[in-house]
Amino acid sequence: MKRSKNYVESLKTFDKQTAYEPGAAIDIVVGTAKAKFDETIELSVKLGVDPKYADQQVRGAVVLPHGTGKTRKVLVFARGDRAKEAEEAGADYVGAEELVSKIRDENWFDFDVCVATPDMMGIVGRIGRILGPKGLMPNPKSGTVTMNVTDAVRDIKAGKVEYRVDRTSIVHVPIGKKSFPKEKLMENLDTIMDALIKAKPSAAKGTYLRSVALSATMGPGVKVIPTSFIK
Repeated sequence: MKRSKNYVESLKTFDKQTAYEPGAAIDIVVGTAKAKFDETIELSVKLGVDPKYADQQVRGAVVLPHGTGKTRKVLVFARGDRAKEAEEAGADYVGAEELVSKIRDENWFDFDVCVATPDMMGIVGRIGRILGPKGLMPNPKSGTVTMNVTDAVRDIKAGKVEYRVDRTSIVHVPIGKKSFPKEKLMENLDTIMDALIKAKPSAAKGTYLRSVALSATMGPGVKVIPTSFIK
């Protein structure tokens, strides 16, 4: 795979085989973010779980204290008072069957997160095969199936992120932008790592945090010492 000149130059600024303390890793990653846009800083964590088994799934959501640096569009499936509450909380789109039809028939995806009240899940389920592969299906574990749509919408707008282990046992989560002060990136990182550690399945055996890495959108991954997050 051919790499950009900036990527190759960035590799010369640190040792790819060395795992760094979190603060040092953030300094390196921000230094490798040389693109003209405000690159996202992403966390990747390899977990000691086997996602083939239901009792070793790791999934949830957490509100980053300083947000992600991106404003997310929220769609809420709700009716009546709950629909009104969602609108007042700042949801970008609120509706029921008409939104299901729009997504199914027009391939419309002008939103980043879906929230639904429990009574709407029968309707939303009609497009589960469309929303699921895109990571947009509402789920109780991530707090997106709830009667409290006000808090759900406000949390998402404030910087709530979902995390979910993929088939290779890795979790990918953004922790902010390169323009964030280091202290804010550190606090967001600590918040996510605390959530992942607390989400450890009881069925997981052996080392849970196998590897941790940070990277900018266009930059190389920088290893972080996993044990630095264990308190």
